[in-house]
Amino acid sequence: MTQAFPATLFFVLSSLATYSEASDVANPLQDVEKITIQGAVTANSEPVGTFVSLVSNLEYDPRVDLQSRNMAEAQADVTIRGGIFENTGFRIGSATLLDPQTGHYASEIPIAPEMLNEASILTGVDNALYGMNSSVGTVSFSWSEINTAGSVSLGRGNNDFNLHRIHTGISVPLNDSEEWSLGFEGEYSFSESDGTIENGDHDFKRVSGRVQLLGPESQTDIFYGSQDKFFGWPNMYTPFNVNETEDLNTELFMVNHQQYYGLESSFEVSAYIRSHKDHYVFSRENPDVFQAFHETEVSSIALSGRHSQAGPFAINYSAQFIADEIESTTLENNFTSRRYYKASVLPEYRMTLKDQQELTFRAGATYDDTNRDDSQLSLSGDIKWSAMNEKGVLQSVYVSYAEASQVAGYTAIGGSTTSGLFRSNDNLGRETTQNIELGFGLKGGSWQFDSALFHRKDDGLTDWTYSLDSTSARSANPVDIETTGIELLATKRFESTELISSYTFMSKSENYGITDVDASFYALNYPNHRLTLGAIWRPLDMLEVRIDNEWRQQQENILRNGDDHALFTHFTVTISPSQLKGLDISLAADNLWGESFEEIPGTPGRGEQYTATLTYSW
Repeated sequence: MTQAFPATLFFVLSSLATYSEASDVANPLQDVEKITIQGAVTANSEPVGTFVSLVSNLEYDPRVDLQSRNMAEAQADVTIRGGIFENTGFRIGSATLLDPQTGHYASEIPIAPEMLNEASILTGVDNALYGMNSSVGTVSFSWSEINTAGSVSLGRGNNDFNLHRIHTGISVPLNDSEEWSLGFEGEYSFSESDGTIENGDHDFKRVSGRVQLLGPESQTDIFYGSQDKFFGWPNMYTPFNVNETEDLNTELFMVNHQQYYGLESSFEVSAYIRSHKDHYVFSRENPDVFQAFHETEVSSIALSGRHSQAGPFAINYSAQFIADEIESTTLENNFTSRRYYKASVLPEYRMTLKDQQELTFRAGATYDDTNRDDSQLSLSGDIKWSAMNEKGVLQSVYVSYAEASQVAGYTAIGGSTTSGLFRSNDNLGRETTQNIELGFGLKGGSWQFDSALFHRKDDGLTDWTYSLDSTSARSANPVDIETTGIELLATKRFESTELISSYTFMSKSENYGITDVDASFYALNYPNHRLTLGAIWRPLDMLEVRIDNEWRQQQENILRNGDDHALFTHFTVTISPSQLKGLDISLAADNLWGESFEEIPGTPGRGEQYTATLTYSW
């Protein structure tokens, strides 16, 4: 951490606060939510091959498509609705955590998942309102309340897997007050293994902690986290049959304040400094062939909220400022810093109809700009009908239109355009997206069904492509692309069982405007058909079984070795002996059927991993 926020910023943060996306909980119609902003939709929450992180088990989440190198927690390209990793943002509180070098590192966030609530997946109008430089979707988290609790875990497995982790929190009343409390929370996590395939080893560690002041209408969190990750993988980024490695260090300091006031009104202020260091080695056997060093630092402050007076009108809003800089051994020009600005306003009108029906209109605009790129004004809006029928089933129908934009990262625009493994393109401009969507949902007491039909048009999307006549691993090229998709998600709870199922379909048409594109690593790497099925079964008080399954039929790609279809399974059995209160014994398996499917074309898929973990909780 080479910089510090000025004292005036701390003063502002200590007196301001947060936004809550939930509205009037007394109105049951407000519980009707779209598929894109629902809670966790996987059976498992803990990974098999390392300690838990914010991307753990997202590969089984029907709302996103996770394309990993080594494993999700090593290097995760999180995509939403057929976008690419650069189109997806990660939002903590009100702030999007930008990685200016490349979206490959956007998910490097050293926060223990216990410190955050379940992720919301923002698309369409919600992404246009709250996202930042993420034109397709945003994975959004809010800070959780600290409880007095903790756990310690020890794990072993095949491939010389070793894990140990401790997490604890304490919350105490402040000055004997029943309304105010002071909380402290911290964790340390470590894992290592030889990897599920040869030269797929890893060595991870993370330390994070926060202090929280919680009041009846406010919550303030001060956080610091640091993580170090080393991992290897054959053909990690290149198709040249070499054993590549990454050595990453990420630090994050963040201050967040939430404040609720009036009726259905709240706001949130978030600020952070994030530093990220990357040492990439093309060949671990001969590092001098090619290696690269990158160091980025990002500072940001963000505000979002909702203001509502007694009546049908409300205003949703957000704004964010980001300043970044990069030091790199591969950038060739003076484009090594940038300033980003965004402001969004989305007025809302809610009309109450007879028979417990409600009609909500939202329409607004977003302004994006940087000190190096053209500005963009984007429009968005939606109409939503909600009702509760005589059987107590919540129903909703909505139609929405949203525009969004973003600019490319430094790896895509700042390196060599004529030589090297990764060829940049200094002609890349601002990317724009138009998304139209129709959705329908039903929600009963123990079941829920959500559906969405969308069509998205991306202009100037930055993709990484491969040419059979080129010696580079990949080149940055803009593409105009149209995506049509269907999402279906259903959940059902029984007495001792919970079921989660989904189906997605996508189709694309693309135009690169050039002829020397033989394969796409990202924009055209998507599933035409994808099915997920998860289940949680508790036959006894001391026994719990969790299973996630994913089947996919992937779009053909000349770089992919093996099949274009795959079936993955994540299976966990947890035994909690009644004689030893607080002790859990977990036996887990990932990639149970030994699939070798290449999630990224030309990059070997992960192998099988089996682990046994002892966890004691208090």
